Amino acid sequence: MTGTHQEGGDGARRPRVDLSALVRARTHHPEAIAEAAARRARRPLLRENGRLMIVAADHPARGALGVGDRGLAMANRADLLERLCLALSRPGVDGVLATADILDDLLLLGVLDHKVVLGSMNRGGLQGASFELDDRFTGHRPEDIQRLGFDAGKLLLRVDYDDPGSLTTLESAARAIDGMAARRLPVFVEPFISRRGPDGRLRNDLSAEAVTRSIAIASGLGGTSAYTWLKVPVTENPDDMARVMETSTLPAVLLGGDIGDSPEDQDAAYEKWRGALQLPTVRGLVVGRSLLYPADGDVAAAVDTATGLL
Repeated sequence: MTGTHQEGGDGARRPRVDLSALVRARTHHPEAIAEAAARRARRPLLRENGRLMIVAADHPARGALGVGDRGLAMANRADLLERLCLALSRPGVDGVLATADILDDLLLLGVLDHKVVLGSMNRGGLQGASFELDDRFTGHRPEDIQRLGFDAGKLLLRVDYDDPGSLTTLESAARAIDGMAARRLPVFVEPFISRRGPDGRLRNDLSAEAVTRSIAIASGLGGTSAYTWLKVPVTENPDDMARVMETSTLPAVLLGGDIGDSPEDQDAAYEKWRGALQLPTVRGLVVGRSLLYPADGDVAAAVDTATGLL
């Protein structure tokens, strides 16, 4: 289902996805997805170095299609899949985080062997919606992740002290963590303290105090934390990260987020990640848009730079 075409300055070739072949498989052989999942060659969550480099692509299902000032950058599915296939082919990339539709495509494309696969669990809080903080679990369930032989799950936990929808999310997140732990499956919890501005837009607070508080809340959810990982942002002032990460003993990965649309923004993000990766609880990176849609268009180079930080 793939060919190749040129991508990036180092000669890396971006696979060209045959969209028609994917649609034919989905139309005539929907069972092919489960069959591909069943024969997928698996690997441990962590290799010998104890580090993780995961490429994230779960944004579209929340209606978050923008990258920098490109409002619909992630809307072209074939283009997104080609970028993902290239990223997954790069040395040092351990796996992918995505929703069911994207992971199903990647299974049909045969690119998930020996990769860590994280299913995205709650996608109900659509970007910009009035119910954004009532973030229900409309993606992978624990039983789906187990049935498909995936390696872990991920959930987003945004807490606004002024929005009662946050309580629904907290309770459902705790039950999801319990469900994953019962199956001995890791779950990556991405916590934020969030607030609505005068324009009604939801914004995540990246101050040291807010990130500290969010980590403390997330670490205590569920009946056990044995299988819980944290997925955390770098604070506004990167120098605060050492103190912030003292809040929990849970292993953590850094998230990327939308870092901007210029090479300077990209370089600044790499430097922030580089410093935080030295902290004892930080085990890796989960980065999406900034690597898949870099300012200079060179996906391979962006991914290679990020893996080099590990």
